[in-house]
Amino acid sequence: MLFTSSRTNTSENLYTVAFYNLENLFDIRRDDQILDEDFTPNGIKSWTPKRYGKKIVNLGRAISRIGEKFNEHPPVLIGLSEVENEHVLNDLISTESLSKFGYDIVHFNSPDERGIDTALLYRKNYFKVIQSEAIPLKVYSLDGIVDRTRDILYVYGSLNGEEVHLFINHWPSRRDGDIATAYKRIEAAETIKEYMTELEKTHVDPNYIVMGDFNDDPSSESIKKLVSSRQLYNPMEKMLTPFRGSAQYKRRWNLFDQIIVSHNFFNYEKGTHSFAHANIFDEHFLKEGKGKYKGSPLRTFVGNKYKGGYSDHFPVYIQFKLNT
Repeated sequence: MLFTSSRTNTSENLYTVAFYNLENLFDIRRDDQILDEDFTPNGIKSWTPKRYGKKIVNLGRAISRIGEKFNEHPPVLIGLSEVENEHVLNDLISTESLSKFGYDIVHFNSPDERGIDTALLYRKNYFKVIQSEAIPLKVYSLDGIVDRTRDILYVYGSLNGEEVHLFINHWPSRRDGDIATAYKRIEAAETIKEYMTELEKTHVDPNYIVMGDFNDDPSSESIKKLVSSRQLYNPMEKMLTPFRGSAQYKRRWNLFDQIIVSHNFFNYEKGTHSFAHANIFDEHFLKEGKGKYKGSPLRTFVGNKYKGGYSDHFPVYIQFKLNT
């Protein structure tokens, strides 16, 4: 597949922040501590070095182009989900498409039984990490068993000199039904709200960016509770339509992937960032080109059938203008 740049009307003053669910970015090695046997050369998915290498290259190319129509810089911050470990992240930032941009990594292993974690990639020339930690998400099944799900990644840092607080999420899935599992995602929202309350005891008017695969749409109770109670702004609210979203399930669009910000990103003081716009990065090269799933994300696998694509999710992004 030929990749050509389509950067037009770019602005040096715009900075892109993105989120991308990478659809099971596993290495090919067996790890006895997690359930990754399917993603090995002898596993059911025949996850060979060639297939792994192609996925890494694909994802690097896709990430480098997020927001390209308006911004000559690739993203300065990229929240990720469904990554196995730091090894795959290092492979990703070492690809030809990303290696020249000086990315670094924030990652912690989570208790998820499949071993899929959240992570942050950041460009060292623009963002400095001050503090980071994995916030445990304590949820239980209806029979009282602990749900070994993903932690929430918290990163406190300085973007072009302005302090920001990032929360990178991959909330519990709807595998057992959206209504039956909704309480888990509401608990995730409550966890972030409580953490913000503690932050505000020592930080005055903090800048928040909350991103992730929330496994809920913008209109879902969990997202609404988080946004309304913390006076946040969700630019993704009006993007979900019957014809567009970030992922499909049974040919129905969802917008589980979202980036939510605090209202102080609407000031225009010198040295601060102001919200410019948001979008779904659903360019044609990331889509199925034909058949009944035409227009949906071009996946790596559909079930156990290898498709050789990118991910079952489109990236989402927001862009900030640096006020000078």
